[in-house]
Amino acid sequence: MQARHPLKQMAAGDTDLGTARPRPLLLPRELSDAELALFRSAGRTREVAPGATIFRRGELGRSMFVIETGQVRLELGDGLPDKLIGPREFFGELALFIGNHARVANAEAATDIIMHVIESASFEELLNREPALLAQFMRRSFAYLVASEQQLIAGLKRRNEDLMVTLDSLRQTQTQLNTAERLIQTDELTGLANRRGLYAYLNQLEQRMAPDMQLGLLLIDLDRFKQINDKFGHLTGDLALRAVGREVEGAATGNDLPCRLGGDEFALLVQVRDRNELESRALQIVTGVRSLRFAEPNERLRASVSVGAILCERSQLWPQWYSEADSALYDIKGQGGDGFHLL
Repeated sequence: MQARHPLKQMAAGDTDLGTARPRPLLLPRELSDAELALFRSAGRTREVAPGATIFRRGELGRSMFVIETGQVRLELGDGLPDKLIGPREFFGELALFIGNHARVANAEAATDIIMHVIESASFEELLNREPALLAQFMRRSFAYLVASEQQLIAGLKRRNEDLMVTLDSLRQTQTQLNTAERLIQTDELTGLANRRGLYAYLNQLEQRMAPDMQLGLLLIDLDRFKQINDKFGHLTGDLALRAVGREVEGAATGNDLPCRLGGDEFALLVQVRDRNELESRALQIVTGVRSLRFAEPNERLRASVSVGAILCERSQLWPQWYSEADSALYDIKGQGGDGFHLL
């Protein structure tokens, strides 16, 4: 059985090439030791007081930022919860990748901050000095940015879906029928697949599976959901469920299925290469929900989730997969939640 830890753990068998030394799992915006040391050497150190603005949405960016100590709040707008990012994490990197990039969020110091400012010229110098390390950093950063953009596009698509369905229904009956079938398989609150959508996905699983990939199941439960409803009200409870749904969806790729099973229970069926990749998906969801910050009057709301994860035995069926993942979920719940357990 896998060693259990509610926060972050060393992945078994996850080693750097050419060594036997395990490397830790990294959050999407977290720098490795080598990357952090490199940016420290090239960056201009800056101290920022709580509440100070680092940049505003729409400004043309020319620098990337690496947090040494403290936390920065990213205000995304458009009804999305704010995000907190902390030590060893970076932001604003698109300004260096493509130049004069318009900022897509407001960045404000949530606490006293010490950070390193990486200018364009310094970044170019690092590319010449450490091309392999910078290429690794840029690949990981682009993968995260693409996933974030896909999540935003999906949210905008859901927002306009009703209008598009109405317009299309005036053009052709077949489109209306297809839309009705899709809505039957969609959870109304979150826009994720519901149980009908899950069963439809399972019926086509063999055709959907990519070669040399394994099927993994993550069961996700919003911790203390009844207390959230009792303290903040059911409308805020719905807001929390939608926010968790976005984090689950953000951890999915093209062939995966994020869904809401009902109540405060979500599931994510994923195609992964190994246990380490499955752990990374679980960690992304846990830390993503933990970093959510809600606007007034719900600013005191703190959400967390528990995740049970398994690699699915292809000779078994959904009931067996669900039972095993639920056992892992029950285990992390017993430890207080806000973490994951991989059987």
